[in-house]
Amino acid sequence: MQQPREPQEIPPGCPAHGNVRMYGPSFGADPDSHYAGLRAFGPSAPVDIAPDVQAELVTSYDAALYVLQNPSSFVRDSRRWNALNEGRVPADSPALPMLGYRPNALFSDGAAHARLRRAVTDSLATVNEHQLIRQTQQSANYLISQFSTDVLGQAELMAEYAQPLPLLVFSDLFGCPPEIGDRVIAGISGIFQGTPGADEVLGGALTELIALKRRRPTDDLTTRLMEHSAQLSDEEVLHQLVTLLSGGTAPLAATIGTSSALYLGEDWQVGLPVEDAVSQTLWNYAPIANYAAHYPTHDVELGDRLVRANDPVLISFAAANTDPKLTEHREQLSAKAHLAFGAGPHACPAKDPAFMIAVTAVETLLNQLLDVELRVPFKALTWAPSPWSRTLVTLPIRFTPRAAPQGAGSTGPAGSNAGQAPQQQTAASATSHAGPSRANAGFAPQPKGGLFSRFLAWTRGE
Repeated sequence: MQQPREPQEIPPGCPAHGNVRMYGPSFGADPDSHYAGLRAFGPSAPVDIAPDVQAELVTSYDAALYVLQNPSSFVRDSRRWNALNEGRVPADSPALPMLGYRPNALFSDGAAHARLRRAVTDSLATVNEHQLIRQTQQSANYLISQFSTDVLGQAELMAEYAQPLPLLVFSDLFGCPPEIGDRVIAGISGIFQGTPGADEVLGGALTELIALKRRRPTDDLTTRLMEHSAQLSDEEVLHQLVTLLSGGTAPLAATIGTSSALYLGEDWQVGLPVEDAVSQTLWNYAPIANYAAHYPTHDVELGDRLVRANDPVLISFAAANTDPKLTEHREQLSAKAHLAFGAGPHACPAKDPAFMIAVTAVETLLNQLLDVELRVPFKALTWAPSPWSRTLVTLPIRFTPRAAPQGAGSTGPAGSNAGQAPQQQTAASATSHAGPSRANAGFAPQPKGGLFSRFLAWTRGE
């Protein structure tokens, strides 16, 4: 097989033979030039999404909608994947945690998908909007309190704010008690970081949470899933919770970070609302950049390219949103016409709450630190070299430091690890095969008083 080629090697307007490599530093540094090169192939192009893992990547907005909204011809069950079934995918491929089958709504179709999705969407619909805003503000205020007293007036906003904030909000929404919430956060963070044994820690924590809610149901998302008329088994509840965690926390962290950077950046027009920064992020820096693998039920044509049945077709949400064909009438499109949340039967069921959390997080930061600014220009910020997500590696800021609080409500010194979380890779990189075991030789036990426990203690003024 011919070696994958970089887009710079492709003559303009002349589709090259061989696949374009969609991973590594070159892609991470300038994905837009890769998408521009891929468009020479037509509405889709052959890519290597990981070493020795081929896929068809849809870069056209119209073609992306066609695939996303056509479940009779494009299904999500990755057990159909030709190369995987034929042993052509390396066993240690980084694509497997992303594309491998899991028994959740994301990888199911038809009646099975409808049943699982209905349970998720109905449960999310019961979340009170005002309560969610308060939860987000409280989480944001706690994290800001942990770094705002830094004597130099500096912080790294991704690790200390954007990444841990969704974890606190979701642990609260799930109704986690302190110790279980600590382990949920440690487990999902460890999965994103690639820590051995993290999936067992997450699975064990969620298994205990579900057992607790069986004994003592409360007004939270976990209980609502368990009591839904779809009658999910405990295992099915666990898989949906992992999907919500992995699909909700990393994209939200990326959105909060990028939106903050845009708003504070040198090119931002003063006076525009935070909502515009979040919308611009979703249009131009889609947090889930390339994902949503579909498998044609029969051979299909995408433009001039023939795609075999059961070969993976991935959607480039990033390329589709920036499709040059949209340029002429993009201003006439709805602000929500982007594909960052997907479309069709598998569209994100929590897009409105996600947008609300992102806006609230950025607004709270600006309200709490009135003179906050970037320490480097927006264009000098570094992006993670992942094909799956578009997220900043770091976001250094400066501000006027606050006086250190005294007494109740002070939970640790500024600059402590209260708000730290590892660099997240993508929404769906978490494995939902997490089992009930709590311990694993590769995963160090978390000390008492983890992030969620400290947050709850802070809210009580302890």
